[in-house]
Amino acid sequence: MRKITDIYDEYKIINNLREHQMRVAGICMMICDSIDFPVDREDILKACVIHDMGNIIKSDLNYYPQFLEPEGYDYWKKVQDEFKEKYGDNEHEATLKIIKEIGVTDKIFDIISCIGYPYVEIVVGSDDFNKKIVAYADFRVALHGIMSIDGRAEEGRKRYIGRKNDATQEERERKHVCIKELENQIFAHLNFKPEDINDDSVAPYIEKLKNFEL
Repeated sequence: MRKITDIYDEYKIINNLREHQMRVAGICMMICDSIDFPVDREDILKACVIHDMGNIIKSDLNYYPQFLEPEGYDYWKKVQDEFKEKYGDNEHEATLKIIKEIGVTDKIFDIISCIGYPYVEIVVGSDDFNKKIVAYADFRVALHGIMSIDGRAEEGRKRYIGRKNDATQEERERKHVCIKELENQIFAHLNFKPEDINDDSVAPYIEKLKNFEL
């Protein structure tokens, strides 16, 4: 077992990406502690803390320069180039290669394989609530913190507009309906509301995750 912070250090994970993965894990911990039927809590949390390990590949390092400090642009550009050279240009495939290196169970690998915008329709149609919870939590976390599904969609639209492979308006609307349905599926089994998940409510769970081991 290794501390997740040591794994982040080994793979030179940029701070905002560390925070994103920990926020997603914090949301999942909050959900797992209240959901009205058993889920695989440990597998869910392990999937969360490493689900975006390759995402520096797609990062626009000029978008939020404050995230590059204290190391600076040149350092993180070199890290990005090293990731691309070793793992390729697709961040999701890179993440899957990295988690194989780290060593996870097939179940955790399967959960991570289905996280992200392209897979939401598959997850909504699945009976696997481990996947649903992790996928949903990921959709709630933006660059600066936790947002509503609607707020996160708008933030993502602005951030990715004009980029290569940007979704069409029709596709965005279809995916958004699926994400809202995913939210409904999960909250049918919880005794709190989506708006109760926010930076303040999740902060104590993130604190518990600081010494999390994988």
